[in-house]
Parts: sequence; structure tokens; C-alpha cells
Amino acid sequence: MDEDLKALRARIDGIDDAILKLVSERAGIAQQVGHTKNGEKIYRPEREAQIVRRLRENNPGPLSGEVVERLIREIISACRALEQITRIAYLGPAGTFSQQAVHKHFGHEAEAIAEADIDSCFHAVETGRADFAVVPVENSTEGAVGRTLDLIVSSSLKICSEVMLPIHQTLMRAKLTHSRASLDGIVRVYGHAQSLAQCQQWLNRHLPRAERISVVSNSEGARLAAEEPDAATLGSEAAAELYGLVVVEARVEDEVSNTTRFLVLGLTDAAPSGCDKTSLVMGAQNQPGSVVRLLQPFAEAGISMSKFESRPARSSNWEYLFFVVCNAHRKDPEMVAALAEIEARAAFLKVLGSYPAASA
Repeated sequence: MDEDLKALRARIDGIDDAILKLVSERAGIAQQVGHTKNGEKIYRPEREAQIVRRLRENNPGPLSGEVVERLIREIISACRALEQITRIAYLGPAGTFSQQAVHKHFGHEAEAIAEADIDSCFHAVETGRADFAVVPVENSTEGAVGRTLDLIVSSSLKICSEVMLPIHQTLMRAKLTHSRASLDGIVRVYGHAQSLAQCQQWLNRHLPRAERISVVSNSEGARLAAEEPDAATLGSEAAAELYGLVVVEARVEDEVSNTTRFLVLGLTDAAPSGCDKTSLVMGAQNQPGSVVRLLQPFAEAGISMSKFESRPARSSNWEYLFFVVCNAHRKDPEMVAALAEIEARAAFLKVLGSYPAASA
């Protein structure tokens, strides 16, 4: 038995050496690619999406596709950093789900810059203080993030990628004198408004008498809970570690499939990757059937829509903008034709960007 174990460990050591050699070789080639780009952008979302997609499709197991993606994105992140550190603005402070989205997509070698609000994330890229911004746009339980939609209409930034982040809410509190964390004595629960809404059924069952207090971020809730022994907060396990809290209960969200979609915003969008989306916003003429006429070119071209949402226009009362996500790239021939037809019919049309579709 000992000899068998020794032989298996020797094989693992050999594989680890091979992995190190191959990763180093990959990094060296990545540096050569960087030298031949002659100033071209370092982050190529369409290229990275193709790499991730190919490896997930060819993954023989036993590691999951999600784990394989996480590993390759960290390798890509480290190789990218050899050329230049990528600066990413996100809705802070540290410990938020937005920061997790940055790390999931760009890896830990990117510089994550915490911003006070979504407006500041846009401004950081527009002024050159950051290369990209990662902002939440919708949650599968609570719907659209209105501020992101409002800002993207007037901003010059383009959507160049998207991130799907499963949201697992954790209930946490300050460390108490007794060893095991429990619900005992909790009289208030802090959390971002969306987090509180995503956990309302759980809170109704387990903490029906506790006051629920909305805060600007779950990290702010963690900071407050760390100072109040009779309080708890919702948020990520990363926030618990960051603020010295103990986990009372993990995964307290009401919907097990709870997911937030984030947008990556930059100065330009992405080239075709082979599996893409295009986001756009349009306004209809004030005529009967005008919305149907706007959408007709998509149906005629065989382009499916994964999202259609109306939002009040800021320009005048009782008028609406329509946000659409199509499963096609703006450079695809059928999409080019459909957009030309829509532009002729719409009161307003803006293509917000084309980008690779994220893995689920």
C-alpha cells in the first residue's frame, strides 16, 4: 500500500513539473504575442472567450467546466499582467459581489478599483482612470439594475463582455464569546436592498422579528455588524473573512439559481467570437403598432432575443425606451440588415455593444 501511494505521488510530482513547464512556456509565447501587437489592446474578450469555450467543450473531467474556466482565466490573467496591469473599476467597497465578478472574469492579477457607486465606475473608464468597468445590470430574482441602464444610454462606453455570477447570500455576525455562531440574539439584519429582497422568505421563517435595514452595500453591512453583537448582515463569504465575521448560515437566498449578470464596459466592444450577443436600446414612434414594427426585422432575419425590457425615457413623461439583447453579433450579415431596417423605423436607436456570450 505504501509503495502504491509513493508511486502515485511521484506521478503527481511529475505532472506538476510538466504543468509548470507548460504554463511558463505559455507565458513566454504570450509575451511574444504582446510584442507583435504594436500597441493593440491587450484584453481581447473574443479571443479569451474562444479559449474558455474550447477548453470547457473538450474537458474530459473529473474537474467541472466551471473549475476549468477558473483555472484558465487565472493563467490568462497572469500572462496578461506580464504585458500590462489591467485596471478594473467596480462597485465597491471590497468584499462585494461586484468584486467577485471582476476576479471571476479578469483573474486576480488585474487591479480591482473599488468605486462608491455605479456612476463612478462609468466615470473611471471615461476619464482613463480605469481600463474597464464591471457593473451589475440584472438579477434573475429581482430584475434590472435601473441605474446601469440609465447611464449606458448616454455614455460613450461599449459593452465588451458579460459575466454571470451565481449569488449565494451568507448570513454572518460578529464573533461571540461562545464557540458556535447562531441566530440567538439577532435583532437586526443589514443588507443591500437587493440582498434583503433575495432572502426575504428565509428571513421570514428564521428571523421574523428582526429589523431589516437597507445599506448602500453588503460590505457596509458587514462593517456595521462587526461592531454590533446583536446584528447580522447578508453578503458574500469573502466579506465575512474581510471583516472578521463568522458565518451563521450559508446560502440563505430564496432561489437556488439566483444569478446576477454583470456587464464589462470599455471604450470599444468585441470582435465576433462565434457565440455572441448584441445589446441595443431603441425608442418607438408614437404610433399604433410601432413597437411590433420595430421588432419585426429580428423575426424576419431569424434573430432570437434573450431580453426585451422597457424603461421610462428620461427625456419626456410617458415615453419609453426598449432595451433588447439579441443572440447575434452586430457584424453578422443578418444583424446588419436587421439594424438598418430598425434604424429606418425607430425614433431612436443605439447599439450598446456586441460581446461574447458568457458561460452559464
